[in-house]
Amino acid sequence: MAKHDLDPDYLDPNYEPVVNHSDNTSFAHVLQARMQRRTLMKGSVGAALASVMGLGLAGCGSDSNSNDSATTSGNASATDLGFRAVPVSSENRVVVPEGYSSRAFLPWGTPITGSYPEFKADASNSGADQEQQVGMHHDGLHFFPIDQKAGGNSSSEGLLVMNHEYINQKALHPDGPTRAADNGGVRPADEVRKEIAAHGVSVVHIKRDSEGTWDIVFGSPFNRRITGNTGMDIRGPLRGYGKLVTKYSADGTETRGTVNNCAMGPTPWGTYLAAEENWHGYFRNADTDRPREQTRHGVDDTSRYDWELADNGADEYVRFNITPKGDTATADYRNEANTYGYMVEIDPFTPESKPQKRTALGRFGHEGVIFAPVREGESVVCYSGDDSRFEYIYKFVSSTPYYAATAGGYLLDEGTLYVARFNEDGSGDWLPLSLDDAGFANKVRSAVGTTVGSVDFDGFENQADVLLNTRLAADIAGATPMDRPEWGAVDPDSGQVYFTLTNNSRRTEEQVNAANPNANNTTGHIIRWSEEGDNHAASRFDWDIFVFAGEQGTETVVDDQVIVSLTDDNIFNSPDGLWFDYNGRLWIQTDGSDAAPYQNNMMLAANPETREIRRFFVGPVGCEVTGVVTTPDVKTMFVNIQHPRSDWPAGTEGDHPRDSTVIITRDDGGVVGA
Repeated sequence: MAKHDLDPDYLDPNYEPVVNHSDNTSFAHVLQARMQRRTLMKGSVGAALASVMGLGLAGCGSDSNSNDSATTSGNASATDLGFRAVPVSSENRVVVPEGYSSRAFLPWGTPITGSYPEFKADASNSGADQEQQVGMHHDGLHFFPIDQKAGGNSSSEGLLVMNHEYINQKALHPDGPTRAADNGGVRPADEVRKEIAAHGVSVVHIKRDSEGTWDIVFGSPFNRRITGNTGMDIRGPLRGYGKLVTKYSADGTETRGTVNNCAMGPTPWGTYLAAEENWHGYFRNADTDRPREQTRHGVDDTSRYDWELADNGADEYVRFNITPKGDTATADYRNEANTYGYMVEIDPFTPESKPQKRTALGRFGHEGVIFAPVREGESVVCYSGDDSRFEYIYKFVSSTPYYAATAGGYLLDEGTLYVARFNEDGSGDWLPLSLDDAGFANKVRSAVGTTVGSVDFDGFENQADVLLNTRLAADIAGATPMDRPEWGAVDPDSGQVYFTLTNNSRRTEEQVNAANPNANNTTGHIIRWSEEGDNHAASRFDWDIFVFAGEQGTETVVDDQVIVSLTDDNIFNSPDGLWFDYNGRLWIQTDGSDAAPYQNNMMLAANPETREIRRFFVGPVGCEVTGVVTTPDVKTMFVNIQHPRSDWPAGTEGDHPRDSTVIITRDDGGVVGA
C-alpha cells in the first residue's frame, strides 16, 4: 500500500515515522535533576505532571530574575498589543479583529509568468500551465522590498516569495489522480508533471496602487516558478561527494528540484532559503537492505505520489525510484534522495540564477532557518529545527566573517554545524558535529561497532559523510530529542531565540525531559534561550519555556508565580509558525486539532516582555495557518492559508479548494497589531 493510500486527499503533511531510536535522555536523569527546575505547566495536563514530578521544570539558570533574563532596547511600548482578541471560530471564513480587513490573494493556480495561463475552475489545467502558475499548499513566505538591494525599504512594492509544501491530489486534477494500481501500474505523465510543478517556490512581483490595493505586476521579469524539476547546484561540503553521484550528475554537483518546502528564511544579503522538510516520502527503494542515509529518514518501498511510475518513463520521473539497478551510481538514481534534505537558496532579484542547495547547514527535515542579527566582521549564525518527533535543533556558525559589501551565499558553505543539548538545570550546550572537534571525534570512535538507534554504526568516511547523515551524527553527539521543533524566531530587541515545539503524542512518561516535560504532548509549547554573553556564536546558552499551549486554565509558572494563564482570548494548541515583526511583536501560528475548545487553526500575537498573548486571526475550516510577514512599515500583513476545505475562498461548494495568501490591513491605515 502506497503512503498516499493512507489518506487519499493527503491532508496531513506531517506524517512521518519515528526514526530516532537513540536514547539520548533518561527519566532517571530527569528525576535526579528535578530540584533545579523552575518552570511548570499547570492545568489539565500540567497538574498531573506536577503530581508526578513534585516540582517545576527547568528555567533560566540564573535565579536573579524570576521573569527570565530577557532585556529590551528601544521603545518597549512598540510590542504592546492594541487590538481586541477575536474568539475561536468554526466558521468557514477568515476572522480578524474589529477595525481590520482581509482578502484572499494569489490563490493556487494564479498565473504569474510565461504565457499567464488562466486557472480553470474544474482544475483541468495542464502540467505546462501549472509551471507558470502559483503552486499549491502555500507555506513560508517573505516580502522583499523592491528597492532592498539598493538599501531601500519600500512598503508599496516588492517581491513576495512563498513555499508550496505539498499537494492535495484530489483537488489538483479534475477527477482526482489516476492511481497506478487502477491503470496498469502506471500514472499519466502529465498528471505527474502537474504534481511536481505544484511543488516548489513562487516569486511574485506585487505592487500597491494609490487606493491601497495589492496586485501582481504582470510581465515583470522577477515573476518566477521554481518547481520539483528545476535544475539546482549542490554547494558546500557535499558538492562532488561520491554519495551524491547520479545518472543526472556524474560528478555529484547538480540535482533537480525541491519538494516539501515548509518554512523558510530570508538571508541578511537579500536572498530566500526554502526548507526541504518531509522529502523522504517522495522516493521509493524496493531493496530491503537500505543505506543509513535513507533508513534514518524513513525511506521505504513505497512513494507518496508514485511519480516514478509516469507512463512515458521520462528520466525526470524515473529518478524517484532509488532502487539500485545499474553497476554503478552513474547508471541509476540510488543516490537521488541524498540530494534532498537541505536549505535551498534562491535569489529573487536575479531570475536567471540557479538555486543552490547549501549542504553545510546539514541534511535533515528542515522546517526553516532563522538568522541572528549580523555584525560586520563576525560570523553569520543561523538556526534550524528538524520537524519530526524526537528530532533536534541545530545552529550553524560560518567560518568566514560577514561584511555587508561582499556578503553572499558563499558564507553558508564553510562553518561548523552544532546541535542543541538542553540541560536539566536550564543551561544548554551547542555540540559540534565536526570531525575536527576532538570531543565529537572521540564519540564517533567509541560508537563504531555499536548500534546507534536502529543503525549499525561503522563510522564516517569524512566530514561530508557526517553532514549527509546529520541526524545520526546528532544521535552520537548526545543531543536532546525534542517535540517536533518547527519554526524559530529571533527577538530583534533582546536577541533571544524562540522555537515552537508543536506536539508529540508519542512521548512516554519515561521519555520526558526538562525541555520536553509532557508525556503524550498533544498541545505543544514554545521554548526560548539566551546565548551566553549575548553572542549568538557562543557554545552555551540559558533557556526557559516561554509558554505551554493548552485549553483554558493552562498555566506557565516560574518560581511559583503564574506568568501565563490561558483564557478564552488565547487558548491554542500545536504552535507551528513563528515570526517577530519589525516592532518586536511575536506572531504564533497553529497547526493542530480543530476540535473544541480550539476550533479552527489560528494566529496569535504575543508581547515577549510581558508574555501577554491575544488571538488575532482565525482561519477557515480545515486549514493550517502558516507563513506570516509584513511590509517594513508593518501596515500590510501577509498570511498563508494551507489546505482549506472545498468552498474556500470562493464560497461555493466544489472539489477544488485553493490555498491562498490573505492580506490584512487596519481600516485606519495603522500598524498591524498596535
